[in-house]
Amino acid sequence: MSPPETEADAGAATTRLSIDLDALAENWQTMRDLSGNARCGAAVKANAYGIGAERAAPRLAQAGCKDFFVADANEGASLRALLPDARIFVLNGVFDGSFGQVLAHDLIPVINSPEQAQFWTGHAGGRAYALHVDTGMNRLGLTPEQAADHAQSGGHAPVLLMSHFACADEPDHPLNARQIEAFTQVRTLFPGIDASLANSAGIFLDPRAHHDLTRPGIALYGANPVNGSDRQMRCVVTAETRILQIRDARAGEPVSYGAAHVLTRDSRIAVCGVGYADGFHRSGSGAGVPLRSAVPKSAFGAIGGVRIPVIGKITMDLTMFDVTDVPEGAIGPGDWIEILGPTIHLNEAANAAGTISYELLTSLGKRHARIYQD
Repeated sequence: MSPPETEADAGAATTRLSIDLDALAENWQTMRDLSGNARCGAAVKANAYGIGAERAAPRLAQAGCKDFFVADANEGASLRALLPDARIFVLNGVFDGSFGQVLAHDLIPVINSPEQAQFWTGHAGGRAYALHVDTGMNRLGLTPEQAADHAQSGGHAPVLLMSHFACADEPDHPLNARQIEAFTQVRTLFPGIDASLANSAGIFLDPRAHHDLTRPGIALYGANPVNGSDRQMRCVVTAETRILQIRDARAGEPVSYGAAHVLTRDSRIAVCGVGYADGFHRSGSGAGVPLRSAVPKSAFGAIGGVRIPVIGKITMDLTMFDVTDVPEGAIGPGDWIEILGPTIHLNEAANAAGTISYELLTSLGKRHARIYQD
């Protein structure tokens, strides 16, 4: 969790985020219901995927969530002040520099290697921990063989055994079945211990993946976690940018850096105060970036539900939209253009920038005025 930041002044900001905490809670309840008999936790790492953990986590706790997952001990320490009774798991585990934070704030480290296991069992005096087993991702986690050695070591048992899907967003990928089988086998080494495998996509994938505790993340924040599915979660984040100027330009004139976009008609251009410093990725530019040869459709905005394309290159602080087809006089300086929200779905906006919903949300900059609806 990031250190507290000075909130942007809503009147002075040229970008704003409207964050619907009730929609966040409803998405968690949906994932809880889909988890069957398993408890449902919540991933709130990376400042609750960019929306603000200090507001998101208490709302999830109010909805009934009791298990939270963060990336590091600093995030966990910040969260503990908000959630004194929750179980807070630290996914990156524990090492000498984070040990004090973990103990002081009653955090549960996720042990990811034999070295971390040796450190924790040698220093923590029997305090709770989770054990992460790698079942096919080759990221963090003990191998199944190392997990077997750990189970036979005679040390105190973890409170949670966990693994992580690599391809759950692709339901037909053969690795999913292999991971489910591998995790099921490892679980037999730890009888009576709670187990957790399913992330957001894993909850939709297979009830055999639910076990005792699920760990939804991106679905809570409004994204569809399964490729090719039309399932819609409730929209949590609406991002808008303020129109600074509307200018007229003639056919044949260039727009933005590099003159990469040349107008093919007389046009009206809305120049707005948002750019890649605000998480509106340069790769979503209307011209002049390599992505456009692979993904011809650029990013876009919306006014009153009507889509308007980005033209030219997105710059650090400014983006140009083609509003020629918006009735003249219907918009002007000071009005707002949606760049993410009910018209432009999170997954769609990410695709237009050649990225994923996770990166889009977590790259939101500091200049947005955040308006929480609860």
